[in-house]
Amino acid sequence: MTSQFDNIVDRRHTNSMKWDVADHELPMWVADMDFPTAPVVHEAIIRRANHGIFGYTDVPSDFSQALCWWWRERHGWHIQPEWLHFCTGVVPALSSMVRSLTDVGDRIAVITPAYNIFFHSILNSNRQVAPCDLRYDNGEYSVDFPALEATLADPKVTLLILCNPHNPVGILWDRQTLERIGDMCDRHKVTVISDEIHCDISAPNCSYIPFAAASPTCSRISATCLSASKAFNIAGIQAAAVVVPNAQLREDIVRGLNRDEVAEPNVFAIDATVAAFSPRGAQWLDSLRRYLWENRRHAEDYLAKYLPVVRAIPAQATYLLWLDCSAITTDSTKLTACIRKTSGLVLSDGAIFRGNGQEFLRLNLACPRSQLDDGLQRLRTGVLAYLAQA
Repeated sequence: MTSQFDNIVDRRHTNSMKWDVADHELPMWVADMDFPTAPVVHEAIIRRANHGIFGYTDVPSDFSQALCWWWRERHGWHIQPEWLHFCTGVVPALSSMVRSLTDVGDRIAVITPAYNIFFHSILNSNRQVAPCDLRYDNGEYSVDFPALEATLADPKVTLLILCNPHNPVGILWDRQTLERIGDMCDRHKVTVISDEIHCDISAPNCSYIPFAAASPTCSRISATCLSASKAFNIAGIQAAAVVVPNAQLREDIVRGLNRDEVAEPNVFAIDATVAAFSPRGAQWLDSLRRYLWENRRHAEDYLAKYLPVVRAIPAQATYLLWLDCSAITTDSTKLTACIRKTSGLVLSDGAIFRGNGQEFLRLNLACPRSQLDDGLQRLRTGVLAYLAQA
């Protein structure tokens, strides 16, 4: 049956960061989807646009009520409205909190491979990255707890940036893992920032556990970043929220958000978010999740049949396919460039995520099935060209 997500929307020449490529190229790199947003979100934006006046905008109680309802109903986390504060995006929130909660020269722990912008937020603030690699064994990742303990024990490490679910690996961390991370951080007096922007993109019948909901300790020592931007493809609307149960920690963070001028919404941010986190938004999202997981299975089957030298890592979340290319290279930068040159397929170079990323590529699955097929065929063409010149 034809799905609403099978329709191709031409995004070329629309000032799209993702699609600012040559006309013969196919971008499957940055994490935004090639689907229109949910109709309920689109309608809300049109209603606001039709008003015709676009002045300064407040954050009404509707915003916090929508987020509180969503996380209670879908994820079992009972957020209190006073814990919530608007921010113009998860990355601005991360950067602001790095500056607010640490001092110049401090080391900030990151479990790698991880979203590369974490490193930018740290280094651009004159802090240092303290990487802790995940354990990788026979195609599966897990937290290396002895290594993490050693990292957190460094007195210069004062903050951990956690990705939950994990980008690029796609892991849904279980409660036991989150509790253990929280206990370690508490023991070493390390605050946790949990980026949970991908939390609503999980496999059907799978759900994520918010870090702050894993235990009272996790709640007390953490700040959580939430947004509708990934699940509803509205990154350009620039809306997110920081959730901080601990009152003293919240005061420090909110002061920083205001200082950095990232606490005021554009005119569409509130309407779009409230519409997304609604019953109609939930229905659309569940359809999207099914389609994305069919895409994932489709890609995994294709690779197993036509390109077995590239291994898709099993995942429970995100619409990003993490591809193990260790059978053919330890230089993902060279492989990425070859694939782009010979096939026109634009992927994320795994090396930018650090850890063992130099043996991986990241492919965005969030597109119509026919476009995915085009990308997979280009991937095969590019990999075979790389092998031919090796």
